[in-house]
Amino acid sequence: MWFKNLRVYRLTKAFSLTAEKLNELLEPHAFVPCGSQDAARYGWVPPLGRHGNQLVHAANGYLMVCAKKQEKVIPATVVNEKVEELAQAISDKEARQVGRKERQNLKDEVLLEMRPKAFAKSRLQYAYIAPKDGWVVIDAASASAAEELLENLREAISSLAVVPLAAKNLPQQTMTHWLTAPEAPAQFEFGHETELRDPKDSGSVIRCKNQDLCAEEIHNHLVAGLQVHKLGLVWRGGVEFIVDDQLAIKKLKFSDALLEKADSIDSENAAQRFDADFSVMTLEISALLKDLLAAFGGANTESVSVEEVMVRAARAEAERHAAEVEEVAF
Repeated sequence: MWFKNLRVYRLTKAFSLTAEKLNELLEPHAFVPCGSQDAARYGWVPPLGRHGNQLVHAANGYLMVCAKKQEKVIPATVVNEKVEELAQAISDKEARQVGRKERQNLKDEVLLEMRPKAFAKSRLQYAYIAPKDGWVVIDAASASAAEELLENLREAISSLAVVPLAAKNLPQQTMTHWLTAPEAPAQFEFGHETELRDPKDSGSVIRCKNQDLCAEEIHNHLVAGLQVHKLGLVWRGGVEFIVDDQLAIKKLKFSDALLEKADSIDSENAAQRFDADFSVMTLEISALLKDLLAAFGGANTESVSVEEVMVRAARAEAERHAAEVEEVAF
C-alpha cells in the first residue's frame, strides 16, 4: 500500500463528502470482471482487499480509494498473423488485393473470436483524498493513469473540481538554479539522479544515474545552457524520490525508520495494520509535499481550465516521447 509514485491534484472546491457517502456513490461503479467479449473493465474495489468490504478507507481525515482495471491480453503479433492468413486466403481465392478497410474488418473479427479465450491482466490503482490539505494524491507513474482514475471518480460522484498541483516558480528553472549553485533547498539533499534537457532542442537529453550531482561534469552541462527536468532529492535525511518539471514524484522510497515506526504500532489484524500504515504514510506525504511546495515558492492557486490542463499534459507527453535519450556515465 505504500505509494511509490505521487501525482498530486489540487482541489479547487472544498470536498465535503463523508466516507460513508463516498462509499455509497462508488458502490454502483464497483469493479466487475471482464465478460467474454469485454476488452477491459474498470471499477472500484476495497482498499483493504480481501480483508475489507468498504470501498473507502478513512483515517485521520484522509479518504483512500482503490480502482481496479482488468484488460484482456491478446498479443498484437498473434492478431496480425491471423489477419494476414485470412487476407492471403481471400487474395488467393478471389485474385484481388485486400484493402485497408477490409483488413480492419478482419482484425475486428479476429479479436471477437480470440477475446473469450484471452487471459485477463489486472492492476490496482490507489489514491486518497485529503480534504484538509486540499489535494487528491494518486499512486500513478503516468499522467494518463492518474487522469483515468480521476475521470472514473468524477463519473461516480458527479463532480470533482481538481487541477494538477502547480508551483509559483517554474520547476525546471528552480531545479537548475539549485544544481548550478549547487545548494539544495531547506529540508532536502541532492540524490544521485538527474535528467538534463536543452531548452532549444527537445531531442537533446542527458540522463545521469548513480552520480554525484555536484560533479564538475554536470555543472559544465548546466553552464552550457541545459536545464534540469528531473532531480533526485532526499527529504529530511530519509525519504528518497525523483521530482520532475510537472511536480510529479517517482521512485518514492520511505526510510527504514519510518517503516519501523508504522510496524511498531500495535495491530491485531490486517485492517488495523493497513490503518496504521495509511496513517503514517499520509502524514509523511503531507509534510513532504508542503516542504517541496515551499522550496518551489509555494503553490500556484490561479485557476486553470480543464482544456488548458489537458493541452499542457498532452504537450508534455509528446515532448517526452519525441526525445532521443542519450545515456551518459561520468
